[in-house]
Amino acid sequence: MTSPLDRDWILAHIPHQGAMCLNDQVDAWDGDKLCCTAWSHASPENPLRIDGRLSPLAGIEYAAQAVAIHGALHGAGSSPGMLGSVRGLTSDCGRLDTLEGPLRVEVTRLGGDTRALLYAFDVQGEGRCLLSGRLTIVLTASAEPSA
Repeated sequence: MTSPLDRDWILAHIPHQGAMCLNDQVDAWDGDKLCCTAWSHASPENPLRIDGRLSPLAGIEYAAQAVAIHGALHGAGSSPGMLGSVRGLTSDCGRLDTLEGPLRVEVTRLGGDTRALLYAFDVQGEGRCLLSGRLTIVLTASAEPSA
């Protein structure tokens, strides 16, 4: 791991652009894990808001984008993917947009191959876990799995 990576780095390395790029900074990473910080949950311009509210389920997209960042850091940018499934989902909040302070998004690679990746995730805020589970990313192009 090196020094934190900012939003400009993230925008240059994942397909999510503008307000749809939800994570603002990469704080730490290694071969299996990545931690991000996000402030976009508090923005009235967050594109995932419905009727002005941001559901805790939006945390799944924060986690999926963290997986995309992790892939970009390990040379998987040529192998785009899409969210295939979410399992074991737990939530301990009613809304993300009312939280004070940043969100911390952590993803941990559990396994994968050239067709799909499995990650555990948790989204934290205000000193507690807000949302956690596992997500499967289906790779849309064949590539060697990153180490």
